[in-house]
Amino acid sequence: MRSHHFKKMRFYLIPVAMLMGTFVFGTGKSKSINKKTTLTASAPSIKNLDKNAFLYDSLQLSDLGLSKAAFEYALTGYNTLIEAGKIQKDNILTIIDFSLPSSKKRLFVIDLVSGQLLFNTFVSHGKNSGTVIATHFSNSFNSLKSSLGFYTTAGTYQGKHGYSLRLDGQEAGINDNAYKRGIVIHSANYVSEKTAKIKGFIGRSLGCPAIPETLKKPIIETIRDGSCLFVYSPDLFYTSHSKLLNPKIS
Repeated sequence: MRSHHFKKMRFYLIPVAMLMGTFVFGTGKSKSINKKTTLTASAPSIKNLDKNAFLYDSLQLSDLGLSKAAFEYALTGYNTLIEAGKIQKDNILTIIDFSLPSSKKRLFVIDLVSGQLLFNTFVSHGKNSGTVIATHFSNSFNSLKSSLGFYTTAGTYQGKHGYSLRLDGQEAGINDNAYKRGIVIHSANYVSEKTAKIKGFIGRSLGCPAIPETLKKPIIETIRDGSCLFVYSPDLFYTSHSKLLNPKIS
């Protein structure tokens, strides 16, 4: 349920929260960083800060591999979904960056209010989307491909992969078949650092963003019930056809 405290929260609130605390990075077990950012007397006011660069740089997301394009696109669509009333848990933003190979930790869960990176871990793509890097995407049934774009998280259930999280695709013609296709977040033993080191890539799913078994419960509990998930690739068709990224498209 949306808290009245976060209702209509917009990205301009983020730097205030970040300036008040210590940044935390998560890889399953959060690590506290003894690093605080403060404004000096000569610094510009918060309203004039480059807010996107502030959060991206403060969390050192570039060093972790998250492309700035993925981050900026994620905020664009997130704010559009907020305006449309589609987001219930609006302090959490999850980004999957498929511009990275599957041997890299390409799932990022960010708490926008506290300014914390809660999780950064491995995530799979569909077996027909590619081997090392996902380059082919589909909204079609039985394609065994991943779908790009914006999702909202739904409820949880117990399935063949155990505790899992349903996803609602928010982009018509791009990922709106996700729920009926059974595209969900679940865990899999082939999504692990060990597999990545041995093979050079992790295992692939039937189209689902599968995550490590050890992080299944904490990640799903954090993002379930109405948060925003963005799956990114520098795919020209998607970036030019997404109405959430290009609101002028009719």
